[in-house]
Amino acid sequence: MAVRQRLAAVVAVAVLASGCGSVGGPEPSTSSSAPGPATPTPSSASPTWPAKPTDRSPHGVLLSAQLAMQTARRAKVSYRLGADAGSGPLFWQPKTALQVKRSTPAAAEQLIVVDTVAYEGGDAATAARLGGKHWERFAGAQGPDGHREIPYAGLIDLLNPVVALAAATADGVTAQYVGEEKFEDSTVEHYRVTTDAARYAAAQAQLSPARREGLRTALAPGGSVSLTLDLWLNDKDQLVRLERTGTGESGGLDDSVVYTEPGGPLSAQAPAEADTVDTGTRSVSPLAR
Repeated sequence: MAVRQRLAAVVAVAVLASGCGSVGGPEPSTSSSAPGPATPTPSSASPTWPAKPTDRSPHGVLLSAQLAMQTARRAKVSYRLGADAGSGPLFWQPKTALQVKRSTPAAAEQLIVVDTVAYEGGDAATAARLGGKHWERFAGAQGPDGHREIPYAGLIDLLNPVVALAAATADGVTAQYVGEEKFEDSTVEHYRVTTDAARYAAAQAQLSPARREGLRTALAPGGSVSLTLDLWLNDKDQLVRLERTGTGESGGLDDSVVYTEPGGPLSAQAPAEADTVDTGTRSVSPLAR
């Protein structure tokens, strides 16, 4: 019960909403700089990891993992979502930011999202199309509540570890402990949860109805009726690997996300303003499969 009370207080904060201020650690940078690898921002304080709860049942451990990833606020992700794959830093709290380089063919080699503004490009093909400038800049469209939407919210929601763990700990979802395994150079604990796309999306109270519906659609290609989450946790109860699989009448789901450097000195930076072309606004749309 103590774990639930602590977690409920944290979940009350919308982890993907645009926020102000900091609770220590580096923040996504919106300052203009030359295109290239983001440089770490100095950290004024390292995250303080919550103590492990005494409830070490599968459900209790996954609640602890949700709290641990909320505390981390950021990590480097390496993902494969259908035909899309890439890697880079992701911030989910207090502001949303993402900077990835794709490893599969795409319209733009790189994607940067800093709060409600996004940039696509960073490659020679984009520069040729834009007359020498390397980046397209666009803002999220204004939503029904008057606030600007976060571009690429569909992708971010699929990558956000707190979203996955909220689904794994939702009421009525049963978690099981699979066992201890080796992952890269570490020993991790493997847990498995069976749910479905509708329940996964419904667990995201911090997301808008439109984003919950977009998430449900993205998780149900081919009308998938079941969804299996495999989650691997390190010795701090941090999520280090996530796999989502599902089957449907005309298609299936097979996603994989690896998380490294949780809470580390990461940053996402906007490219230089002089190297961008402003293309207006775009609405949030579900991730295409």
